[in-house]
Amino acid sequence: MNTSAKGVWEILVPTKSNEGKPYRTRYHRVWDSHIRKISGGLTILPVVKGQWLDGAVLYHNERMIPVRIIATREEIEKIIDVTMVYYGQEAVLAYRVADEVVLKHKSELKKRGK
Repeated sequence: MNTSAKGVWEILVPTKSNEGKPYRTRYHRVWDSHIRKISGGLTILPVVKGQWLDGAVLYHNERMIPVRIIATREEIEKIIDVTMVYYGQEAVLAYRVADEVVLKHKSELKKRGK
């Protein structure tokens, strides 16, 4: 895998629909599957709470799931689109956590005689 153009990204995934209905784990697993097909993998972190304003409306204690993904800019754009459609979101936040990625496989050690 060429990771030279890849970075570590984090995207925030909702825990509830816009109507307030919680998403079941089974529903999230389908999203996980879509993301693995794009990026090859993901790391799901514990739920966090956020607050933000949408005009004069304050959204507080909004529970979200941070998910870290190694991806190119093009791949994260696709992941954002998939997330927005799958979860029916008005906006999706993703941000780069790291610009440099070192992904080493055990098989590479064997090739070098270690």
